[in-house]
Amino acid sequence: MTIEQSTTDALLIAAAFQAHILPGVSRTFALTIPQLPQPLGGVVANAYLLCRIADTIEDEPALNPQDKVRLTEQFADLVGGRGSVAAFVDELLPKLSTATLATEMELVKNTQAVLTMTYSFEPGPRAAIERCLRIMCRGMHRFQQQAGPEGLRDLNELGRYCYYVAGVVGEMLSDLFCAFSADTARRRGDLSRYAVAFGQGLQMTNILKDIWEDRARGVSWMPRHEFAQHGVVMIEVDPAKQGEAVQRALHELVAVTHAQLAYALEFTLAIAPGDTGIRKFCAWNIGMALLTLRKIVATPGYTSAAEVKISRTSVMWTMALTSLGIRSNTWLRFLFRRTAAGLPQIVTTPAQAPLEA
Repeated sequence: MTIEQSTTDALLIAAAFQAHILPGVSRTFALTIPQLPQPLGGVVANAYLLCRIADTIEDEPALNPQDKVRLTEQFADLVGGRGSVAAFVDELLPKLSTATLATEMELVKNTQAVLTMTYSFEPGPRAAIERCLRIMCRGMHRFQQQAGPEGLRDLNELGRYCYYVAGVVGEMLSDLFCAFSADTARRRGDLSRYAVAFGQGLQMTNILKDIWEDRARGVSWMPRHEFAQHGVVMIEVDPAKQGEAVQRALHELVAVTHAQLAYALEFTLAIAPGDTGIRKFCAWNIGMALLTLRKIVATPGYTSAAEVKISRTSVMWTMALTSLGIRSNTWLRFLFRRTAAGLPQIVTTPAQAPLEA
């Protein structure tokens, strides 16, 4: 077998693994990423899986903060092409507990396959992915030192956390979209203005959805200052007896999330109308986030993510209606307003990267 044939075979195996594992680690992205044109879709799928490996390290309760810092640093080096993948997997995999999903364990076990794809990309997309993972892993170091059930200091601190785990992903997507499409690249300024908000809006939706599961594993991302203004100390809240004050505090966060998703829509509208697959990817993610916020507002006292899970029918309708006028900014604005009707609102600015980033 020639070197070229061996490389081709390795990439085919890696691509097959990506296609296999994606639905197991994200139901949402398994629907939205395939809307992207190739080769962009494969690059975004690969980037998502790399981020998921980093998230697996962060979320594993059996790892102490020092191990998490060291392993995320090691992983960021691997994304940059430095270090031993086998050594990383051999250390991390046995330390993962039953709190880590079986599909996430499978993903970690096959880190080499994911990185094989990463290493095959052109310099521009690869640099964007490496930058994202480097900033993400560095930011995780900071928040691992203060993660606990008492929550974050305030809304600004929550914004910084969201930047490191999702806002930087919005920046990476902006770079990847522009590298793929010359038409969208001409709109880079508008994309850059709203890229962080795109990631933050989606991340805050997930945080609100998973609030009680996070609390159960000893972590809260709720802002203490803003909750205290409603007389709420989150560490003292019994999920089964939340009360009206907790609901008011959560609705305030829903309003902030709603505002960031409105800026995420502006990110989507900045994409060239002819890049319909990229627009679908963004619009579908925003639509599902809005539906989740509506479910949260309509389910006061929810105690698990399962209670605010959106239905398959809602997802299908969102995808169909969005696709119907995906080139039209007027249509997408109309759908956003209809879907967001009744959600709490607040006036705020689009999320930006923190100065220390």
